[in-house]
Amino acid sequence: MSVKHLFILVLLTAAFGARAQRRAPADTVLKGSTIEVIQSYKPEVKRAPKPEWMPQLPPPDTTHPVLNLEVPQQTLYYTYSSQPLRPLALGKDVPKPPYESYIKAGGGNMSTIFLDAGTNAFWGKNYETNVHAHHISQAGPILNQHTALSGIEAEGMYHAANNEWHAGIVAERNQYSLYGYNHALKDPPFDSVKQVYTTIRATADMKNKTDSSDRLYYHPSVSASLYNAKRDASEIIAGINLPLRFKLDTSLDLVAALSGNITNYRTTGWNNYNNLGEFLPGVVLHHGPYSGHVLVGLAVGGDGTGYVLPDVLASFRLPDTRYIVTAGWQATLRQNTYEQLTTENPYLQNNYFLQQTKKSEIFLGLEGPVGNHFIFSARGSWWKFNKLATFVNDTGDQNQFYIVYDNVQALSIHVGVRYKQANRWSVGATADYYAFYNGSEKEVWHVPNVTMKGDLTINISRKFVAKTYFALLSGIHARDTTLGPPTRTVTLKPIADLGVSAEYSIIPRLSVFANVDNILNNRYQRWYGYQSYGFNVYGGLRLKF
Repeated sequence: MSVKHLFILVLLTAAFGARAQRRAPADTVLKGSTIEVIQSYKPEVKRAPKPEWMPQLPPPDTTHPVLNLEVPQQTLYYTYSSQPLRPLALGKDVPKPPYESYIKAGGGNMSTIFLDAGTNAFWGKNYETNVHAHHISQAGPILNQHTALSGIEAEGMYHAANNEWHAGIVAERNQYSLYGYNHALKDPPFDSVKQVYTTIRATADMKNKTDSSDRLYYHPSVSASLYNAKRDASEIIAGINLPLRFKLDTSLDLVAALSGNITNYRTTGWNNYNNLGEFLPGVVLHHGPYSGHVLVGLAVGGDGTGYVLPDVLASFRLPDTRYIVTAGWQATLRQNTYEQLTTENPYLQNNYFLQQTKKSEIFLGLEGPVGNHFIFSARGSWWKFNKLATFVNDTGDQNQFYIVYDNVQALSIHVGVRYKQANRWSVGATADYYAFYNGSEKEVWHVPNVTMKGDLTINISRKFVAKTYFALLSGIHARDTTLGPPTRTVTLKPIADLGVSAEYSIIPRLSVFANVDNILNNRYQRWYGYQSYGFNVYGGLRLKF
């Protein structure tokens, strides 16, 4: 090949390559096309964070009025709600219980007659009901020493699509006798010292079903009751409670409760209104190891007196432990209705001066587990009681009490422990000590300054369960007028009560039970002049059907 031909071939090759390079960008563009990225999708339910479960002792034996919004302690109270699976919704598979009804009957010394029965036979997919009836009557060795308690309770629950509706009714008859008089001077017929309290109460409430995605919670309720006493006394109460909770975010809630009741107490020549209303707004915090709430109750009492009722609680879980430190300031208001007072002391006169009690507490506490089976709680408190209702016994015939209101302060210590071994056995105890001071009365009448309680439950086998209890009360002061005026203060002997109960299943449908109370046969007096029954035992059979 000549040099000329070779030169022409090189020029043609260069020109063709340059043209190809100029067209290459156009060839890489896909005009009018759509790119789809296909990925294999595997549906998963997001795991909810697992809470750190921590056992908790029962709370101290204190009672808050129903008017207060009860805010749970967030570090110890968990509501575990996984995300709902949608759109699939399966109905509940509710298994039928093996035995829907039972009857338990027996008797014993002290002329004891015992009856207990219940049934939940009426139920379905969206509703259930329970009916319970009971009776116990006893007669002690002292003339006219008789008691009898009978009652029936029924309730029902209906589960709607978004709400749960609940209603209940209670009817009860509670019989006592005023046998605390001087039997050396008189022995009146039983009917003249018999006292009977009857109660009829109806309640209804509704709450919305919630899961973790819901922000609003509500639980309105209404109630009405009629409380009658044989000696021309009756009390009518109608109440309402409207609590709301709105979740701002995962750590902060807004809460509010509007509640109140109208209370009318009537007796011969005596007609009093003992009303109470309260509005309770606040916030609730639950963030990591910190939790608590700040609520401020604004209440109006029956006589038009206004009250400010703070409820402040702070909790902190110590780092790298399961121990929780709590501190707070809480105030409550008690109406001192006739039902409240006679439930505490059934030997009260029916003509009493109505006043409401404000109770304030500032406290510091510590609670938590030790190992896997042992838990404890400890709490120290300072108290201030305005118009604390105390029971005084120095009436002429020595068998009825009247109310004296005391302005008093106190320091208290509460300790509680419990040890539990799976479902085999558990043992627990609580102790409370009160040191009263600066009182307007010489003593805080008939209020113990030491209270101890203990219990033991043993599941000896799947068929045999035994329980025992122990109670100790001391530091109860009363007035003694047996020697004539002036009256003198007496301290009642400490109350020590020990009891045991057991039940053994002979066959699945039939079991035998026994109860033994006051094994120590301690003839103590909780209320001055009223000696206890002493040792008593009763037993019988339970039939399931």
